[in-house]
Amino acid sequence: MNDLQLYYDNEGDYLELQVGRYSKGHFRNLGNGIFERVDEKTNKVTGIGVLGFKKRTKDQDLRLSLPFSLNIKKEEAIEQK
Repeated sequence: MNDLQLYYDNEGDYLELQVGRYSKGHFRNLGNGIFERVDEKTNKVTGIGVLGFKKRTKDQDLRLSLPFSLNIKKEEAIEQK
C-alpha cells in the first residue's frame, strides 16, 4: 500500500496530494485550477494539485476519519459563453 502525502501552502491556497514517493514528473493542467501530476517513467497520474483549495471547501469538509478512500473523477469543463 502506498502512502498518501499532503502538502498545503496557506499563502498560495494550494493543496497537493501525492500517492507514493515523489519521482520525476510533470503537472498537466486540467483547467479551473486543477492539475494532475504525471510520473515521467510510467506516464501514470500519481497526484493532484488544487489552486484555491479553501475557496472550494467548507470547514466541515476538511475533516475525515482514517483510514479513508479517495476517488477522484475528472469532470468535463463547462464552457461559458
